[in-house]
Amino acid sequence: MIPIIDTHAHLDELENLDEAISKAKESGIVAIISMGSSQNSNQQTFKISRRYPSIIYPALGLHPFELGRLELSQIDSSLDFIAERAEEIVAIGEIGLDYDKRVLNVASKELQKEVLKRILSLAKESDKPISIHSRYAWKDCFNLVKESEIEKAVFHWFTGFSSVLRQIIDAGYFISATPAAEYHEEHRRAIKETPLERLLLETDCPVTYGREYRYTSAPTDLLRSLTAVARLKGNDVATIARYTTDNAIRLFSLDITTSR
Repeated sequence: MIPIIDTHAHLDELENLDEAISKAKESGIVAIISMGSSQNSNQQTFKISRRYPSIIYPALGLHPFELGRLELSQIDSSLDFIAERAEEIVAIGEIGLDYDKRVLNVASKELQKEVLKRILSLAKESDKPISIHSRYAWKDCFNLVKESEIEKAVFHWFTGFSSVLRQIIDAGYFISATPAAEYHEEHRRAIKETPLERLLLETDCPVTYGREYRYTSAPTDLLRSLTAVARLKGNDVATIARYTTDNAIRLFSLDITTSR
């Protein structure tokens, strides 16, 4: 088995976590970064990481879609929860901006930017890498991250403009490849244009993927990401696994020794 790392998953949303983790280990997955997206999600993510300390590493965040459901005092308490546990997590995420109209209907651009600036300040102060959600907000996300002087960031499931992607790469940031790399043309283009030194793998599980055949993803679908990237880059899967695993260990400062 080739050691690989899922750098973005929502394990608190999986129905049968024990089975999912067991299958992940059997597939060669040596680490999963479990992302929090709300106060409840963060609490559950933190508990899960304590149940599986050898493979699950917690990241705590506040997804832009959640902002429309929260009072200002609840946003404050969510950020306080993250700050209080900054030393015990490997990253801050999932955070970012989302300009899809369904999100803007509940959380304005102004509110999203204000909260993101606060979280980026927290990440900078705690010296933690960040995992960025940037749907239809690629340029604004990059600008805010760059202006915050954050040194370590991954723009997860990137589908944005090539011009922004070049800025992300030039800044030393990463993008991550999901199973959508099998069919999503914008995502596939971004992966092709990203050097292996700046690429990670993820599932974003339990997101539903596919065009003709739809399926709910699990950590084991990281193998789909791996295989799709190998085809797009014209490399063998072992090479892709080696680069992306080393990149993840370095970015998230994971205490992992992989045998190759």
